[in-house]
Amino acid sequence: MSNFRPLVGIGVIVENTKGEILVGKRKGSHSPYYSIPGGHLEIGETFEEAAQKEVFEETGLKIKGLKVVSITNNLETYREEGLHHVSIILHTNEYIGIPKVIEKDKCEEWLWVSPKKLPDPHFEPSRLGVRCFLEKTFYISVFTQD
Repeated sequence: MSNFRPLVGIGVIVENTKGEILVGKRKGSHSPYYSIPGGHLEIGETFEEAAQKEVFEETGLKIKGLKVVSITNNLETYREEGLHHVSIILHTNEYIGIPKVIEKDKCEEWLWVSPKKLPDPHFEPSRLGVRCFLEKTFYISVFTQD
């Protein structure tokens, strides 16, 4: 039996007035995937605090009006990377600023894209979270039998 437990990730669907969402092309960790902005929940943080912090650190955007829209159990990523995350996905359409690459070692660029046409390859929690958002469902089981 392992002493390890799943970690908690935070992902944020930032939506503009055209209905497009913000995604970045990752470098380093999670490369070469595209993903919504996000990171890890730190001890003592609310989901909203973590979301605001991560989006600002990655894009320079100040966000508010956040709502939790889904949760993902990232087993595909676990099989690929050996780390198990559960991700809390939040949504907002309230932001100030223009997205820019702040962490140049972690992201190549930020793009506004249709949530129905996500660029590939796409990071599992981001892909599942956006799918839940579009389908207005909180959770999609990815359970498969081998």
